[in-house]
Amino acid sequence: MKKDLSHFLLVSDIDGTLNNKLRKTPKVNLEAIRRFTKEEGGHFTLASARSVDSLYIHYRNLPDISTPAIVLNGAGIYDFSKEKMLWYNPIPESSEAIIKAALDKFPSLELAIFTSDSIYLVRPKISSRVMMRLDSLKHTECDSLDKVPKGDWGKIIFFCMPWNKAEIKKFMLSQKGEGVRYIDTSIASFDLVNKTTNKGMAIEVLAGMLGIEKKNIGAIGDYFNDYDMLKSVAHPACPSQAPAEIHSLCEFHACHCNKGAVADFINYIEKNFENKKI
Repeated sequence: MKKDLSHFLLVSDIDGTLNNKLRKTPKVNLEAIRRFTKEEGGHFTLASARSVDSLYIHYRNLPDISTPAIVLNGAGIYDFSKEKMLWYNPIPESSEAIIKAALDKFPSLELAIFTSDSIYLVRPKISSRVMMRLDSLKHTECDSLDKVPKGDWGKIIFFCMPWNKAEIKKFMLSQKGEGVRYIDTSIASFDLVNKTTNKGMAIEVLAGMLGIEKKNIGAIGDYFNDYDMLKSVAHPACPSQAPAEIHSLCEFHACHCNKGAVADFINYIEKNFENKKI
């Protein structure tokens, strides 16, 4: 009897989940993904805060890239096999006034604005340039927000000093901008996205495109930025090193990411949710 998992969609975070702590993908994960997709017909993809170009660096190494990926924290769904954005949820243009006010008030603030197909650095200094260099990402540098094309902003990263991050966020929240939300990403940065944008919502949209029922969707992630994703799926999982709060959300508790947490999760799905056909 041959296993049939064509009715299943599995979604994985990257760093600390698909990849180990050295940002390398364990061979056991790649072997399990190949089996799940090539032999059993399952759908496997990645969900990340990364842009299309940045995610492709990791996505291209997968055994199968036919299932579209979730980019920009859930602001977009991109089909790498067709090189096409299938769905996009941009930030409301009304938020531009809040962003301009923050730039005027805080001279050290720098931005990285991600559109559906480009990256723009506004008042770039060290932080935003280092991020671009790490993944060799193409980008355009602008000394003013007015030089960034309007209407297609999927995610904005705010780079600041650790000691004034709270003040900047408090100021922006005081502007009472509607339709956006803020995501903490480090001690010296935070993201701004559409209020409805999150990985969980994007997974639901992707599942609808693929004709996958919610009861047949699983996801694995290791940290608080995966919270919405894990809450939205029927079968949430996390690696062993995840915080206790993330473990409390999960149905399956995989091994440490260094040992192949994604493979461990795939083994669990194969064992418990397979259909069989001759």
